[in-house]
Amino acid sequence: MRHEPRALMLFAAGLGTRMGALTAACPKPLLKVGGRALIDHALALADQAGIGRKVINLHYLPDQLAAHLAPRRDVALAWERDEILETGGGLRAALPLLGPGPVFTLNSDAVWTGANPLARLRDAWDGARMDALLLLAPTARALGHSGPGDFVLDAAGRISRAGGVPGLVYLGAQIIRPEGLAAIASQVFSLNLLWDRLIAEGRAYGLVHLGGWCDVGRPESIALAEALLARDHV
Repeated sequence: MRHEPRALMLFAAGLGTRMGALTAACPKPLLKVGGRALIDHALALADQAGIGRKVINLHYLPDQLAAHLAPRRDVALAWERDEILETGGGLRAALPLLGPGPVFTLNSDAVWTGANPLARLRDAWDGARMDALLLLAPTARALGHSGPGDFVLDAAGRISRAGGVPGLVYLGAQIIRPEGLAAIASQVFSLNLLWDRLIAEGRAYGLVHLGGWCDVGRPESIALAEALLARDHV
């Protein structure tokens, strides 16, 4: 079994409804932050980390995204034509394109500063004891995010659900071993189902991102993200 991740699943199929009029005729991954489409911010992280195989799922206004990505010979497209499969179902459907072993996953609706998040995950990955490694941050450093944290860490770095106590926010980047997806009966489901199983088995870990991050989930978050990039890239 291969222990080192070499492929990336980039989630880009969502409707982007929280963006309102901005996504009425444009898929959210093509919205620009700092003059660059969100999907290109994400692909730049993968390129910088040296990830050769990249798979992107499409559903909403997919032809626009496909045309934008056409020049990228290192990108394969996973079309979710009938319905959005969510993160778990989407990852499972894309496995034939990703290949065997653990994979990176990355949400396409955020911008990052500081050390490359995918490279940090790869450097911290230990396939002998981990089946998932999630990148996290304190709520105070999770721009554009509202609500409490998702997880807490124990002394060994294993994650558990925050359960209403102050915790760490999942930033939409991880390495995960996807074999457990086969045991989930639903076609449409969140990766939360697999995380809960791995947490119960003591095989899910977390890593704190030390740089900046902004969730670009609402129109007002674009200005937040651009301010973050301007501040941290001077």
